[in-house]
Amino acid sequence: MSALIELRDGRSHIGIAPALGGGIAFFNALKPDGTAPVLRGWDGSDRPFALACNVLVPFSNRISGGGFPFEGDFIKVPCNIEGQEFPVHGDGFQRAWDVEDSATTFARLSLREGAIGPFRYEALLDYRLEDGRLDCRLTIVNTGPRLPFGGGFHPWFHRLSGTRLAFDAGGIWLADERHLPSKHLSLRDAQEFDFTVPRPLPDDLINNAFTQWRGGAQVLQPKHGLKVQVNAPDMDVAIVFSRGRGADVFCFEPVNHIVDAANQPGQPGLVPLSTGQSMELAVSLGWDGCGS
Repeated sequence: MSALIELRDGRSHIGIAPALGGGIAFFNALKPDGTAPVLRGWDGSDRPFALACNVLVPFSNRISGGGFPFEGDFIKVPCNIEGQEFPVHGDGFQRAWDVEDSATTFARLSLREGAIGPFRYEALLDYRLEDGRLDCRLTIVNTGPRLPFGGGFHPWFHRLSGTRLAFDAGGIWLADERHLPSKHLSLRDAQEFDFTVPRPLPDDLINNAFTQWRGGAQVLQPKHGLKVQVNAPDMDVAIVFSRGRGADVFCFEPVNHIVDAANQPGQPGLVPLSTGQSMELAVSLGWDGCGS
């Protein structure tokens, strides 16, 4: 079992797994009536996707076609997960991060040699706990050739019989059988995907990027007496994933670009960084009590 860094204040208890991509292992609310899980808890295995939250760097989701065009070159990016057709979520979640500093409510991790395909980068990951809210900040520094960077965060939530999700967005990318974007719709024309008012997740598979996201979301978990808040005001894409009604988890992923953005016109959301340039991505996760 990988060693954890534990953060704790009077309202939350959080575990960080430096050896497993620097992700969150567990996030528990310390309520007056007992402990409740804000995120799905880690099972103790060495599988990064068994964590409560993964860090996505230097890109989010899939890149199709073996790579992408960029400034007159074709940038090849290899697959990084066995059995997958495309590279997924970069390599940061697969690497061990170093612990630079830690205290009761703060931890700083670093990744000094991030590398997938031609991407070369360093990253800093700050976790800060305040009044039960966890603030996560990812700083990416390009140490290689000029390339378009992106990323985000990949929280896993329990999917229970009473779970409801709410967030405000403007559009949605429909996806093909390979989970690549196929058609963009305004949510005015796709009311079945409108989560402006809290609603259950669909009975069938959902694996879609929502665009023009306003940067906030709520996950209502009445069985645990929790209302979970997600805030990422500097990111405008949210990816929602769940396998369907029989699944016990779902993901709400704040990211800064759509799926396969590297192969979309204009590479929307990706940030071209020259050597030495940097970018930041941040999300906060907090909770309040809610009734059943």
